[in-house]
Amino acid sequence: MSLAAYCVICCRRMGTSAPPLKSHTYWREIRNLIKFTGSLILITYQARKELHKAVRKVLATSAKILRSPFADTFSTVDVEDHECPVWLLLRKSRSDDRAARLQAVQEMSEAHHWHDYQYRIIAQACDLRTLTGLARSQESDLRFFLHPPPLPSLKEDSSIEEELRQLLASLPQTELDACIQYFTSLALSESSQSLAAQKGGLWCFGGNGLPYAESFGEVPSATVEMFCLEALVKHSEIPTHCDKIEANGGLQLLQRLYQLHKDCPNVQRNIMRILGNMALNEHLHSTIVRSGWVSILAEAIKSEHIMEASHAARTLANLDRETVQEKYQDGVYVLHPQYRSSQPIKADVLFIHGLMGAAFKTWRQQDSERDLTEPVSEDETKYTTCWPKSWLARDCPALRIISVEYDTSLSDWRTRCPMERKSIAFRSNELLRKLRAAGVGDRPMIWVSHSMGGLLVKKMLLEASKKPEMKTVINNTRGVIFYSVPHHGSHLAEYSVNIRYLLFPSLEVKELSKGNAFCQRNGHCSDTRYTEEEKQFLTW
Repeated sequence: MSLAAYCVICCRRMGTSAPPLKSHTYWREIRNLIKFTGSLILITYQARKELHKAVRKVLATSAKILRSPFADTFSTVDVEDHECPVWLLLRKSRSDDRAARLQAVQEMSEAHHWHDYQYRIIAQACDLRTLTGLARSQESDLRFFLHPPPLPSLKEDSSIEEELRQLLASLPQTELDACIQYFTSLALSESSQSLAAQKGGLWCFGGNGLPYAESFGEVPSATVEMFCLEALVKHSEIPTHCDKIEANGGLQLLQRLYQLHKDCPNVQRNIMRILGNMALNEHLHSTIVRSGWVSILAEAIKSEHIMEASHAARTLANLDRETVQEKYQDGVYVLHPQYRSSQPIKADVLFIHGLMGAAFKTWRQQDSERDLTEPVSEDETKYTTCWPKSWLARDCPALRIISVEYDTSLSDWRTRCPMERKSIAFRSNELLRKLRAAGVGDRPMIWVSHSMGGLLVKKMLLEASKKPEMKTVINNTRGVIFYSVPHHGSHLAEYSVNIRYLLFPSLEVKELSKGNAFCQRNGHCSDTRYTEEEKQFLTW
């Protein structure tokens, strides 16, 4: 019997270093046999020596593979031959060689023949960097991602609305710009009870009553939650405030709200914006991953709804420092590639929408009779809600396609922040800074603009020409496409201004009106304050 045991040991040792041999005898069977018969297997001195060497070799390998709490309890007796590739991939994913790590993640994502428990092994044993890489791999199986950890219970006699208000109140309230103060005060001063009491009539806050009038048909608590989320979006743009949000349990609270409002795209959109802003701070990455958000994002990025997928893609790109050097700030969305790709990027194409537009809906094929939030049926597969992502990416896979979003309004009645008066000059500088952080200007680029977006592009190029650090944006611009851009002003905007006492036209509309000083300078270039170099950007 000792000879048989020695043969089995040798087979097991050979199986760890060569292709597995077909064997019908396993260690657990031997253990059961010993328990059943009560026999004592005698191993010769040579067998003990070989066994000792084999165990030491495997334990040394497993110690390198596993850097987890259960590494010390790992035993070769518990690992079958067909499990070895899983552990070897885990070990490879921890390599000091970046190329080896990327290859390991790619091989994991391409594994579609594993048993369920093998995916769970990876999910439990992989590091944060590998988990993020799997979430950004298009072919990854969702079984790689564990369910988010249980959320802490709400405090007694408390609600999500109250928890959100407490989170907002814990954030610094000094040295804030006017819009952050506006959204914060609005969220802290209103409650579901007060909003319910206001249903009898219109109540204006600082002259901006339309958001309240529009919210009368909504659930008051959901309206307050939206106010809180709007304020948190603004706060999350400040790095020190992100630290406060994380320290006060904001990640768990946002996750609870996200799960509660799965049927509310606007709530989920603002939550993703907050999370994407927090992901810009690398020291928060481990906390974000451990809170279970990567599992949620891995599922969201595979969504057929472009808004949900693009917001998830932005957050994951900010988390993935292994393959992404750029940082995508709020309002800058990559439509392609949204996953890790071996395809080298040769050029950038940037889409800038216009007045009352959006990063996604402006570039839709056409208005469809169906609700854009409903799943796409087989008969509608040829319809696209965003042709740059659906068609351009397919025809030109070597492009990085970016769509920019910024808030606009026709009237001050509908502005999101009554204190916010952003001119085209202000927006152009803000967008230029965000795009440069996203690496725009590092490679050849083409601008695609619509309506007021065309004026923004011209202004951005003009501003970039004056700043040495932005010269690459000018040098790498290969072309600009204008769709319905009012280079000399718009009669429609002028009509809106003429009834200003009723509509209170916004600053954007005023700047688009025919005869406005901005459009005159940008359209005719008759202003003597412009140099010849500046005029060439303004007369496109």
